[in-house]
Amino acid sequence: MIFFNRLTALALALFVAGCATTTAPPAVAPATDAPNASAAPAMVTPAKSPAGTAPNASASTKPLPKVYPSGPLAPLSPNNASSTAVATLTPPADLWDRIRRGYAMPDLENDLVHERERWYASRPDYIERMTERSSKYLFHIVEELERRNMPTELALLPFIESAFNPQAVSSAKAAGMWQFMPATGKHFELKQNAFRDDRRDVLASTRAALDYLQKLHGMFGDWHLALAAYNWGEGSVSRAIEKNRKAGLGTGYEDLKMPAETRLYVPKLQAVKNIVSAPQALGTTLPVIENHPYFQSVDITRDIDVAVAARLANVEIEDFKALNPSAHRPVILAAGTPQILLPWDNAATFRANLRANADKPLASWTAWLAPTTMRPADVAKRVDMSEADLRAVNSIPKGMVVKAGSTLLVRRPASVREDVAEAIADNAQMSLGRQELQVRRIVKARKNDSVTSLAQRYGVAASSVASWNKISASASLKPGQRVTLYVAARSKAASSAVRTASNRQGTRSSKQKPVRLAKD
Repeated sequence: MIFFNRLTALALALFVAGCATTTAPPAVAPATDAPNASAAPAMVTPAKSPAGTAPNASASTKPLPKVYPSGPLAPLSPNNASSTAVATLTPPADLWDRIRRGYAMPDLENDLVHERERWYASRPDYIERMTERSSKYLFHIVEELERRNMPTELALLPFIESAFNPQAVSSAKAAGMWQFMPATGKHFELKQNAFRDDRRDVLASTRAALDYLQKLHGMFGDWHLALAAYNWGEGSVSRAIEKNRKAGLGTGYEDLKMPAETRLYVPKLQAVKNIVSAPQALGTTLPVIENHPYFQSVDITRDIDVAVAARLANVEIEDFKALNPSAHRPVILAAGTPQILLPWDNAATFRANLRANADKPLASWTAWLAPTTMRPADVAKRVDMSEADLRAVNSIPKGMVVKAGSTLLVRRPASVREDVAEAIADNAQMSLGRQELQVRRIVKARKNDSVTSLAQRYGVAASSVASWNKISASASLKPGQRVTLYVAARSKAASSAVRTASNRQGTRSSKQKPVRLAKD
């Protein structure tokens, strides 16, 4: 009886196993053997190349088609188990191969495409520079495109927009490798303030660009029209389509009348796509870009100098800036930028060094708000910096004043232990105004006058009055004490000064000569 029960159980187990097996697996999810870009590896292995590597490069994320058995399910038996077909999944040879597998846009075939192919193919050095820059960012872009089920040739668009330079700025003020205009960037929630510009940020700008492209494809139902709208503007493309429709003409990409730049835009992308598809056929060679993450995100909780962060991560400062291009100041404010990107193999090094330096200062810069409109020279004295350094770090040109409420980057005193607050880190703006011509006026202090009261009376900063007269901003003044002021040439105080000077000289033609407050 015991033997019979065991035999029955064994037969039942074989039957269940057979029912669970088909001739081919169902559609598979994206391969997960490559580490997630936001997770730290358990052990860092030194890379053989500067790019940094992650173990077990990701297999293709393009799902297999479903294959169903031709007849009813039947249990496996020892006689037929070895003859069951199993579908295999071949991983991409490199990231270029992975991009090719995800092509989903219709090809464009015309003379402009062939002309661009010849143009790129005749410039191997240019292609090498572009692809070298792209190697840091392409894996992330391809991952995002596949996650959204978008055509992977869109990963090549930054070649056309910026040659994959995240610091690129166009004459029209478009910035970053996806070339967002300021207003469009704000519409897609890309922060632009005194301390960072998310149009240059690798993760944020890629998210915004793909959001925008998805929106445009939803509007026009055609990827070529969506790309034209990305370059020319959705309103312009919509009007061109409507104009053709009313004239009884075609409304496809090649049917529309558009500027030369937009007319060439899609052919440029098609040419790059063709080069990636068959580089040897077009006489070019593509540098190998491995199919694995180049970088990973690392959290920071304290303000940290860019140079310090690069040193703790053991990476060259230029490599650090290439991964964190939105940080266009020498310090990263944790309240506004709580994550940084680091080459995969350097992330663990950074975390370890950050823990080892937990009790040491990491930032030598902080934010300072201008209480009134001030000359850069006066600001520099207030924050104990040279005027040249203040101008350089805040990009203040000559002949400008800092308007009240502006946020400037200044040296962080050793006594300051608090990091910059989130409200400032996220919303800081610097506003400059042109420095007005000013006249010098000598006034006499009244009874109970102080530097502050005198400054308020004439509409100037107390710190400026103190600087002009080499006295303390909190000093009291003696009645009749002579005080030098510089006031705007068009102000009432200046007019009064001119009249006074004219009366003293006894001539109607005498005028006080305007002077600039600063020698800039």
